[in-house]
Amino acid sequence: MRFRPFGSTARDVAIIGQGSWRMDERNRASSVSALRRGLDAGMTHIDTAEMYGDAEPIVGQAIAGRRDEVFLVSKVLPHNASRAGTIVACERSLARLGTDRLDCYLLHWRGSYPLEETIAGFEQLVQHGKILSWGVSNFDEEDLDEALAIAGSGRIACNQVLYHLDERAIEHAVIPWCDRNDVAVVGYSPFGSGDFPAPSSPGGRVLAEIAAAHGASVRQVALAALARHAFVIPKASSPDHAIDNAGAGDLLLDEAAFARLDAAFPLGRKPRSLPMI
Repeated sequence: MRFRPFGSTARDVAIIGQGSWRMDERNRASSVSALRRGLDAGMTHIDTAEMYGDAEPIVGQAIAGRRDEVFLVSKVLPHNASRAGTIVACERSLARLGTDRLDCYLLHWRGSYPLEETIAGFEQLVQHGKILSWGVSNFDEEDLDEALAIAGSGRIACNQVLYHLDERAIEHAVIPWCDRNDVAVVGYSPFGSGDFPAPSSPGGRVLAEIAAAHGASVRQVALAALARHAFVIPKASSPDHAIDNAGAGDLLLDEAAFARLDAAFPLGRKPRSLPMI
């Protein structure tokens, strides 16, 4: 597994991590096993959120006894993101996760509370050691400009955004903005929402050919392509699935492979608003 600096933090973080969206009590055992196997394979960046329902307790069970290995991220919902509400929401997440701190805490998306309030809450949590850094999610470049003006440089650790081969909108402006300002980009839903390219599609055929040439799986190629620009947090439904995801962390694609993927999955025009799920 390769690691690289996580934005302006002093941490090196695994480029392939683990998501937890849609983990629930019905699949608790398999989810815990998948998360633990992912940790064994080096996927020590684990992402969750208060919005994800049962996911925080499941993640907490998976990391019990291994907390120091993990770069743990959770998120506050916009309707909880007043200054005081952010602090209360974080305390609830910490309790569900069974830990005393988060490595990074994110605003899930913009809501009605002014960013000044949310950021003040984040900074208070940092001062009290409840979170080690903070970031945002689903922010376009205008939102990022506003957050930077409020917080100052070196405070926004990351921006977590929708990113998969068929949805590359963040490459227009969000990724360049983050690169200029030392903000990590974290891509969620790296296989889309059930729309992963079919093997018979042009993109699917290109992925399969590149995978065969590298002795890799198609999903590993897709993740490695996204990891060129971002940290990536796929969810795994089983230990075998987690191991397959982790293999992308060691897969190095050459410029010829990237050129083929760029042609098969064209960037397209910049949208008026940033897509999100």
